[in-house]
Amino acid sequence: MAGVLWMRLAILVFVATAALHPQRSLAADEDPLQDFCVKDTTQKLHVNGFPCKDPAQVQASDFASDSLKKPGNTSNALGVAVTPANVLTFGGLNTQGVSAARIDFAPHGLNPPHVHPRAPEILFLAKGTLLVGFVTSTPDNKLFAQTIQAGELFIFPRGLVHFQLNVGYGAALAFSAFNSQNPGTSQVAKVLFASTPPIDDAVLEKALQLNAADVQRLRSLISKT
Repeated sequence: MAGVLWMRLAILVFVATAALHPQRSLAADEDPLQDFCVKDTTQKLHVNGFPCKDPAQVQASDFASDSLKKPGNTSNALGVAVTPANVLTFGGLNTQGVSAARIDFAPHGLNPPHVHPRAPEILFLAKGTLLVGFVTSTPDNKLFAQTIQAGELFIFPRGLVHFQLNVGYGAALAFSAFNSQNPGTSQVAKVLFASTPPIDDAVLEKALQLNAADVQRLRSLISKT
């Protein structure tokens, strides 16, 4: 009997607490704004993001940026230049939960398979023709790919591997938007073959069914890309 009474009391306390703190009871943790936030016991204050400028020192120019105004340099092995406008380059975006990027493609240029761990990406093609696509997570690993033309949009879901390839006859230009001030980017090839320190060769050989010579060749190629 006592156990039943204690159970009823616990339920009443839970309901009362939820009623008094409805937002707290329904809300989850905020999304992270960086890759990790290890607790530092020597610091009195550390935030998941960046501290705020004194409002008295804020000016209109803090909310403007020409980050995406100029074309990027596509003279590289991939023929692509990604110019971000995120909180790292545009301070006015701090805490706003948005960012953007400009992507310039040389003919046949490729924005290689990569992921944004903290945001989906919506891409607007301003010029040219792109083959775009993403792959779902396991167990299906299904590819969704489409050729898009200037004026069209494509959405890449958060955290999924995706790519863009210029399949037109000239240069291409796209703009992307994200619902994170710092969505992060991890290129699949660089994560595997150009990490610091390097992933053990035995891991790559077994996971990708490569021999030692293949792993070394790919390390050399991708570190220069």
